Amino acid sequence: MQRTVNLVDNPVQRTENAIRARGLKKTFRRKKETVEAVKGVDLDVARGELVAFLGPNGAGKSTTMRMLTSVLKPTSGEAEVAGCDVVRDPASVRARIGYVGQGNAGGYSYRVMDELRNQARFYSVPGDLARRRAAELLEALELTGLEKRTVQSLSGGQRRRLDVAMGLMNHPRLLFLDEPTTGLDPHARANLWEHVLRLREENDMTLLLTTHYLDEADAMAERIVLIDNGTVIADATPALLKREYADDLVTVEIASGEGVAAARSVLPSGINGVTETMTETGSVRLALGTHNGPELVPPLLRTLDSAGVTVLATDVKPASLDDVFLNLTGRSLREEAA
Repeated sequence: MQRTVNLVDNPVQRTENAIRARGLKKTFRRKKETVEAVKGVDLDVARGELVAFLGPNGAGKSTTMRMLTSVLKPTSGEAEVAGCDVVRDPASVRARIGYVGQGNAGGYSYRVMDELRNQARFYSVPGDLARRRAAELLEALELTGLEKRTVQSLSGGQRRRLDVAMGLMNHPRLLFLDEPTTGLDPHARANLWEHVLRLREENDMTLLLTTHYLDEADAMAERIVLIDNGTVIADATPALLKREYADDLVTVEIASGEGVAAARSVLPSGINGVTETMTETGSVRLALGTHNGPELVPPLLRTLDSAGVTVLATDVKPASLDDVFLNLTGRSLREEAA
C-alpha cells in the first residue's frame, strides 16, 4: 500500500524529494550462492518528513540504508539522495547527509570537543564555523561543560547525544538515524528524542529512522515503511497501517458460561473474530477483534445488559505496529528485537 506524499519546495535542494529510490537491488556472492539482500526497493521521502524504516533482522533494511548513504554500491536500480546520485556522485551524497549509526562514533579516549572538530575536518568545515557549530550543538544537546571530558567518561545518554552532534556538524538537511536509542533507558531515550525533534524543527531536517522500539516509530514517525525479504511490503502512516492490517482487541469478562451464547447472539457488526477463554473462577472472557475498540465498548455494554448478560470487566488493547508486522509477515518485530 503506497501513500501519496505531499511534497514541499525547498530552495536548498533542487529535488522534490530528499530521497528517491527506484528498483534498488543488492546481491552478494556467498561461496557459490547468490544472495538477494534487497530485491527492488522503491522509496520516496519528502523534504521535512520523519520516516521510520522498519524490518526484522535480515530483511534488507541495513543494506538499503547503506546503499542510500553511498556506503554500498547498488547492484542495480537508482537512488538520488539530497539531490545527488548515490552511484555517480557518492562524495556529494556524503557531504550533504548526516549519519548516526548503531554504535558510538566517538573514540573512547578522545575528548568531546576534539571529536567534534575532527568531524568538522572530515567535511572541510572552516575552523571558525566549526567552533561556532560545535558550541551550538553542545548547547542544544545539553553537553556544554563536557568539552574536555573523554568519551569513555560520559554516560550512555551523553554519548548518544554526542553521536547526534557529530552527525550534525556539517549542518545536513537529511539525517539518517540507525537504531539511535538502542541500549538507553526510557528516560535517556525520551531525552534524546526531545533534542532530536527540536533540532529537526529548528533546522528543517528530513529524518530516516530505523528502530526496534515500535513505540518510538509509532509516536515519532509521520510515515512507516515496512521491509521484509528484501522488498517493501507496506508504506503508510502509522494510523492507516494499524487500521488496515491490525485490530483493536476488546475483552469482555462474562459472569458465567451460561451467558456466552446470549452474548454471541447480540454482538454488533464489525467484529473480526471472537475467542473464548474460561477463567479459574468460572467466568468467561470473550476477546473481540475490531477496528474501533474504544467506540465499540459503550454500545456493546448496553446491548449485553439488555440481553441479560452480566459483565464483570472490560478492557481495550489498541492495535500496535507489532500486530501489523505479525499479520503481514507472520513474525513479531518486538520478539526479534528482544
